[in-house]
Amino acid sequence: MPDLSSLPAVEKLAAALSTNVSLPRPLVNLFVRREIQVFREKLLADEAHSREEIEASVKKGLRDFANSRLQPVINATGVLIHTNLGRSPLGPRAAGALQKIATGYSNLEFDLPSGARGKRAGYLETALACLLETQAATAVNNCAAGLVLTLRTLVEEGKNEVIVSRSELVEIGGGFRIPEILETSGAKLVEVGATNKTHLYDYEKAITPQTALILKVHRSNFYIDGFVGEPEITELAELSKKHGFPLVEDLGSGAMMNTDELAPIDHEPTPQECLRRGIDLVIFSGDKLLGGPQSGIIGGRADLIAEIKKEPFFRAVRCDKLILTTLQESIDQYLEVKADPASSDVPVLTFLGTSTTDLRDRADEIISSLSSDKVTFSVEDSLARPGGGTMPRAEFPSIAIKLVPQNQSVAKLAKQLRVGSPALVGYTTDDALFLDLRTIFPADDALISEALAQVL
Repeated sequence: MPDLSSLPAVEKLAAALSTNVSLPRPLVNLFVRREIQVFREKLLADEAHSREEIEASVKKGLRDFANSRLQPVINATGVLIHTNLGRSPLGPRAAGALQKIATGYSNLEFDLPSGARGKRAGYLETALACLLETQAATAVNNCAAGLVLTLRTLVEEGKNEVIVSRSELVEIGGGFRIPEILETSGAKLVEVGATNKTHLYDYEKAITPQTALILKVHRSNFYIDGFVGEPEITELAELSKKHGFPLVEDLGSGAMMNTDELAPIDHEPTPQECLRRGIDLVIFSGDKLLGGPQSGIIGGRADLIAEIKKEPFFRAVRCDKLILTTLQESIDQYLEVKADPASSDVPVLTFLGTSTTDLRDRADEIISSLSSDKVTFSVEDSLARPGGGTMPRAEFPSIAIKLVPQNQSVAKLAKQLRVGSPALVGYTTDDALFLDLRTIFPADDALISEALAQVL
């Protein structure tokens, strides 16, 4: 097959890519070859296509393929922890530390004072335990891995039953469900209670010599209301202690600060609170409300953490130097600003605490420089959300720029902004496009103006 990348038509296709994406020429060549093969098969099957149709289809496909490449996006959805847009962004301090470690060598497993092999993540684990106000802690590459690892460690032959309330058999991101995760770890699920009510005696009746632990799963991505009830954590802690097995909670979101003090939203339980109430091990995400990198944090009893780190599966899910670096900086900063969370540079916390007055001023400034007979602009009150499978009922006031196109569809306008440079993602409703300022960095306001000016 000849090198297609030098053909004039392919040169035109490569040049037609949006300015924010540049593909290696061999990749363009491969894509075009595959697309032409598809049309060749269609033509051999007597399906008629003109040269113009083929070129237009390949051109569109190449543009779509180029835009699938990981790239920066301005999040104007008002959803702080947007799973599809990379969850929580890192703050400048963590990002700066990442750049230094990623572009050079580090003491990942090297003890500088002795010159001998060192312990990976020793500093981070101590800092995590300090922040969580507990005996010990460790980190793995995501929260689901943390749960699987914990269960694999605590479950053994002849003692493999894990008791879970039916109201907590949740589905987490990507379609994974708690029962499936339990099965993967080798545990046997023992369901207790009903969907809306689980009593302490439900747990008591389910205990057998084969019980390995009680698992609590925080309902972070949905809620049950009405005629509901469940035992207190302290009651379950006493029950598990009485029978000599641990009480474990998958907390999910991992809020380190009191969320109700940062914004007019519900209080999200913190890992520290859960551990104080008697949880033996708590597991939560590092890239949600904590605002760090994708990771799963496990904290609690020192003896259980030591067992977890001896489990062979631990090596398969341990953090690399990039995760360790950014998580280390994130935890250090929490320890430093514990008394004053507003002084943190963690974007999620900053977004939560920004006043609507500041957001409105910024929105007014953005649209003051715009003029178009194609779109009408206005500044509107809106509602932002935490997102990322956290606090499903939480909504708090925000400010958005409303765009109503006059001679094109809202969907077309939204797409033009999504595939522009920079990529700008808002949300549509009531025949209008909204750009919520709550999740836009102030430094990006000028880019918003430029993106709108280009489209209009």
